[in-house]
Amino acid sequence: METREGGTLLVNGRAQQARWRWIGSVSTPSQLWLPLEVLQNQLGVSSRSLSDGSLDLEWYGRPLKVSPGQQQALDDEVAIDALPLLLAVGVRLGADGERLTLDLPVTTLVGVRSSTQVGSRRVVLDLSGPALVETAAGELLLGIRGDGERLRELQGLGLAARGDSRGIALRTAGAAPSRVFTLGEPSRVVIDLPGGAPAAAPAAPASIDPRLQALLGRGVRWDRLGRDGMRINAVRVEPANGPLQLVPLVRPGGMTGLGTLTQLAQQNQALVAINGGYFNRVRRLPLGALKRDGRWLSGPILNRGVAAWNGRELPRFGRLSLEEWVAGSDGRRLPLVVVNSGFVQRGISRYTADWGPAYQALSGNETALLLRNDTVVQQFSAVELERGVPLRQGDTLLVGRGGAVLPWGRGERLSLSSRPSSPLGEAQQVIGGGPLLLEGGRNVLNGSAEGFAASFMTQGAPRTVLASDGREVWLITLEGEGSPGPTLAQTAQVLQQMGLRDALNLDGGSSTGLVMGGSLQVKGRGVVGSVHNGVGLVP
Repeated sequence: METREGGTLLVNGRAQQARWRWIGSVSTPSQLWLPLEVLQNQLGVSSRSLSDGSLDLEWYGRPLKVSPGQQQALDDEVAIDALPLLLAVGVRLGADGERLTLDLPVTTLVGVRSSTQVGSRRVVLDLSGPALVETAAGELLLGIRGDGERLRELQGLGLAARGDSRGIALRTAGAAPSRVFTLGEPSRVVIDLPGGAPAAAPAAPASIDPRLQALLGRGVRWDRLGRDGMRINAVRVEPANGPLQLVPLVRPGGMTGLGTLTQLAQQNQALVAINGGYFNRVRRLPLGALKRDGRWLSGPILNRGVAAWNGRELPRFGRLSLEEWVAGSDGRRLPLVVVNSGFVQRGISRYTADWGPAYQALSGNETALLLRNDTVVQQFSAVELERGVPLRQGDTLLVGRGGAVLPWGRGERLSLSSRPSSPLGEAQQVIGGGPLLLEGGRNVLNGSAEGFAASFMTQGAPRTVLASDGREVWLITLEGEGSPGPTLAQTAQVLQQMGLRDALNLDGGSSTGLVMGGSLQVKGRGVVGSVHNGVGLVP
């Protein structure tokens, strides 16, 4: 058996950048490793993460359970052996040099059904066979054909349908679908829409929101540059006096879940948006600092780089950690390792209602104490935490992992203390990423100091950066011209040459994106990536 790898994927003829690994003979693989992001957003595979780190995947009724040991890293993406699903559905495979080809014949739309439930509406598309379901910017691209009658039915349900070279493109009115998934025997695509009644078919979207269009060149600069083999998009504004204000972008309803950058911008009314910090793509949870309006939605980890600011001031940049402790009246004082984080390690972690309406165990054999008004009111076993524990405003849940003991019982009064490693942690708004690239005009790139692997530091990839030149804040994306993208060292160097003083690397790869006035202008690896949070400019 041989192993072949590449960086180009053709899905029904459409090329995109994505890593893949083929293990087997030249003509027939025994394993085919693909990024989870590709399976979900380009093919339509449904994914559900379990508390033990396993994945439950399903595609047109074909299930596949993937344990943590069956998940690998392809560059910065979580990948699985997708061969069983692909073969079960009938995908044709081919590999030639750097290119992997996936083909699934276009099928026919044979029926459209709709039902209304409390707070939602479901549209079911009956198909003659399995079809690709691609999530693009504000659209679903389906590998299906339908006659005029079927398209008119979709239009009547508030789904604007148009022909596409690969099938049918659907755009929803108002809010994006809350869920899209597939069913088998017979093949169906199910689209769940928020709201209980069909909306009028939407008009074709404008390329850029007129509000932003009026500001370009008048307080907002958008530069598109070609430099050192890179495509660079840079949006800049003076926060103190400009028309737009910098804010972290978060999804409503808690820290669990992902969405597109376009959706994130809409939910936060941002005219300009870039993707934010890191996250666990499998568990859909944040991995780094995220503070909005003075509340730690997700705490800093590993002393990684952050940008921090108050109101309309220019962001300050540096590295940040939190020192937190819990102490009992018995004199025992124990450290807390993280607050509201998907970063799992041994010790005691703290969770609040900002995490979401409930906490569910992130590792095996956890125990917990629930504090209300600084008093322990309930103790939880591993089994109870597996099921989930509700969190109310004002609650604090202390979670012990890896054998860490919580030595207090009901009725015990505990005190919590928190101290940031620098004044950056006292700011109202904080966004984390890393590594820190520039500080005060100096190149301060040091991946090992922030817990990044050597392989991460040397790989080329699309990049997203938040930066400052001392007067304006810059929202930047960098992509390769005929290459995977710049390394972090190349990124720091080119930003320094552009005259920037401070710069923070954010999540990159397929997460990299730039939304301008509702229009997705940059797609990291040519796909619409799912992201957890972002940074945006709002009126």
